[in-house]
Amino acid sequence: MFLTISTTGTPERPATDLGFLLHKHPDRAQAFSTSYGTAHVLYPEADAERCTAALLLEVDAVALVRRGKGKGRGGAPDAALAQYVNDRPYAASSLLAVALSSVFSSAMRGVCTARPERAGEPLPLRIEIPALPARGGPDLVRRLFEPLGWAVTADPVALDSEFPEWGDSRYVRLVLESEVLTLAAALRHLYVLLPVLDDAKHYWVSSDEVDKLLRAGEGWLPGHPEQKLITSRYLSRRWSLTRQAMERLELVRLAEADDSEVEDIDNAVEAESEAEEKPTPLAVQRRDAITAALKASGATRVLDLGCGQGQLVQALLKDPAFTEIVGVDVSMRALTIASRRLKLDRMGERQASRVTLFQSSLAYTDNRLKGYDAAVLSEVIEHLDLPRLPALEYAVFGAARPRTVLVTTPNVEYNVRWESLPAGHVRHGDHRFEWTRDEFRQWAGKVAERHGYEVEFAPVGPDDPEVGPPTQMAVFSMSTATLRTTKEEKAA
Repeated sequence: MFLTISTTGTPERPATDLGFLLHKHPDRAQAFSTSYGTAHVLYPEADAERCTAALLLEVDAVALVRRGKGKGRGGAPDAALAQYVNDRPYAASSLLAVALSSVFSSAMRGVCTARPERAGEPLPLRIEIPALPARGGPDLVRRLFEPLGWAVTADPVALDSEFPEWGDSRYVRLVLESEVLTLAAALRHLYVLLPVLDDAKHYWVSSDEVDKLLRAGEGWLPGHPEQKLITSRYLSRRWSLTRQAMERLELVRLAEADDSEVEDIDNAVEAESEAEEKPTPLAVQRRDAITAALKASGATRVLDLGCGQGQLVQALLKDPAFTEIVGVDVSMRALTIASRRLKLDRMGERQASRVTLFQSSLAYTDNRLKGYDAAVLSEVIEHLDLPRLPALEYAVFGAARPRTVLVTTPNVEYNVRWESLPAGHVRHGDHRFEWTRDEFRQWAGKVAERHGYEVEFAPVGPDDPEVGPPTQMAVFSMSTATLRTTKEEKAA
């Protein structure tokens, strides 16, 4: 992963002032440890007329797998070996952005005690990145950088120069040139826009990312024509964080237009904002709907199939009506996190006797799943490849055969209501499919018919009159005839 920053100068204002601004001496090659490898700073050329600083990031692939997400939107492209075989060591991404902020932190803030007058002056700058992932192509690269004062050259990189008919890859060779920007502004542009173009981050995006975005975007992001896209992608399309950032950016814009302070405008609406009731997150609405459906079915012994990190198990434990709750997942890491969430090691004996966690794959039958009142598949089926659904269907409805089965899955028709979700994209990088309401009803109806169940459907979340609810739920109940046959078989 490689980036160069070049400038030119005169004998009176030598180009080697770049070394002072970056706080890195041109006569030395330096190395800095980062969370995911080693960053090297060196100067291929340094004289009064021209100076070039190079940042080379050597990525530790093992550390990246252990500490990063490594797949889906947050990391490498989706593939069976994406954790181990990916472009992270070579293509500029959020890894390089973090290295920039770590190695050149003072330069990014515009601090230079040795040359304070130079820190605030525009420089003739040329920045080159040989391999930049650009989801959106060269056109998006230009739309992001040109409004900031850059002359942009974004040449697509061929998939294979020996086979031009294969076309271009999603990578470009980027050259940025400007004579109107300070070094600090240039570094802040790169810090924000590198992960935006890659459309991925290698670490979990939390609420403090909003503050990082607004700090780095100060002075240019509020008026950028692609502000919404930048904000959404930088925050990994987490709509709550995106909305928060957009609201704060709008306050900045209003303050600038009114020639006042942000605090003055913010205080004017503080009382009204505090009085507004925050919407209940969809995940909470989903758990509430599942809990209500389970209680309506009379179930007391419940399976949470694909329990993930244990949020539903935790919610069910709060209701004494559920005497036994079993969380099942194929991922041992998820089960470990669930155990920590539930504090199983510190749970009282009576409470601990109500909950069990174990590993199992829903692609195979498992005798441990038999004999329960109800099973829940909450946001699970869309993570399976379609050819694997019949195996899950048989394992749950054909072999385990609980009296009640609840299945929730995204309603793809509702996706148009997510402003931060690009057209044609699924809600999560690991979703193999997302169904319309009609597709889900057809699948559920056939499953019920094959295995002796009846099925009803319920919306979860706001039921939009045009596109339906964000989540759709099917409630399968074993038919009376099937129950009678089952009891007769047990009696025999």
